[in-house]
Amino acid sequence: MLSETRMSLLKKFLVISGFLLFANASFAGEDIVSPKAYDLFYAFGKFPITNAMVTSWTISLFIIVIVRLCVRTPQIIPTRGQAIIESMIIGIRDVAEPIVGKRMIGKTFPLLIGLFTYILIQNWSGLFPGVATFGIYEGHHLLYFFRPANSDLNDTLALAVVAFFAWVYFIVRYAGPHEIYQHIFGNKADKSSMPYTVYLFLFVIFFFVGFIECISILFRVVSLSFRLYGNVFGGEVLMTLMTNASGFLKFLVPIPFYFLELLIGAIQAFVFTVLVSVYIGLICNHEEEHTG
Repeated sequence: MLSETRMSLLKKFLVISGFLLFANASFAGEDIVSPKAYDLFYAFGKFPITNAMVTSWTISLFIIVIVRLCVRTPQIIPTRGQAIIESMIIGIRDVAEPIVGKRMIGKTFPLLIGLFTYILIQNWSGLFPGVATFGIYEGHHLLYFFRPANSDLNDTLALAVVAFFAWVYFIVRYAGPHEIYQHIFGNKADKSSMPYTVYLFLFVIFFFVGFIECISILFRVVSLSFRLYGNVFGGEVLMTLMTNASGFLKFLVPIPFYFLELLIGAIQAFVFTVLVSVYIGLICNHEEEHTG
């Protein structure tokens, strides 16, 4: 019965994907993709509201409404909507738990599942009809109302900053200063397997290596944000080029790239979530490794 349900969901997914593909190709508007989000209007006189922000808010509201509708009244025998939500939650939890540890999974999972769900839907939002296609013309340029949020560096940078400060909170509260110092600057050598003078010398080596580790930690914000932004923005450029074919070809040429973008969007959401899990687990999961 479970396999039949999965096959039914797969068929619906393929039908919906095909519809989105043809609809998106039909309404394709721009020949190029701007690396910068467009300012639609200004709030409070000076605060710009961009098309990426509008898409982000719309998708966030959509996620909240859909999740509430699917699991409004959880049942022992789940409905299809509840089964989809539960499958995603269980899948991410099964991946994250060995990384962050059993002690930390309950504390970090709300952050991890939130990041994965938000990033996944935002990555796929560029494939929805109406995104980057509807707007107003300024001269010969289309100022479109909706833009995938993760194709704007401001959004991916905000995600990386949130993940970084969440990482700081978890390691300070649940690992403590001593464990943090030991992880970054501590001597990892086995004292019993070497002369004492060599062991003391390694203190100096590991201390200087710790400064390099600090630079690496700070660079995580840059790597997380640019990796996600580069993949999503590159996908937007690719899909725009593929949908600009003439005639009926514009419905056929994008097909393999459309499913490629679905795959890349899922992979990038998964990679971002796993990396945040690894950063937390590197410091907070030491005790369980020693016990094992």
